Amino acid sequence: QVQLVESGGGLVQPGGSLRLSCTVSGTIFGIYMAWYRQAPGEQRELVARITTGSTTNDSDSVKGRNTIPRDNVKGAVYLQIDSLRPEHEAVYYCDNYRRPWSWGEGTQVTVSS
Repeated sequence: QVQLVESGGGLVQPGGSLRLSCTVSGTIFGIYMAWYRQAPGEQRELVARITTGSTTNDSDSVKGRNTIPRDNVKGAVYLQIDSLRPEHEAVYYCDNYRRPWSWGEGTQVTVSS
């Protein structure tokens, strides 16, 4: 069973940035990955899709600065999130976009001054 471990979250001031990481226990060669987030009481929503070579942004907090979205050798995907606002506060997860695996524990992003 594939294991997902997200990291890089934390407390950031409004307008700040974070770079999240996700390590996958199996291979990610050729796998279309994705980042999601879930705020308390809300459904999980898609934040960005990471193809084999680029990032498709599905949220206004991902503004095309995810220049190194994945490292296939390390089995990792990344997400640069900028201009964070309180409404972006959530637990962030990664997963296989087309054939979801079991969810990891996620990484908490807290936006507060």
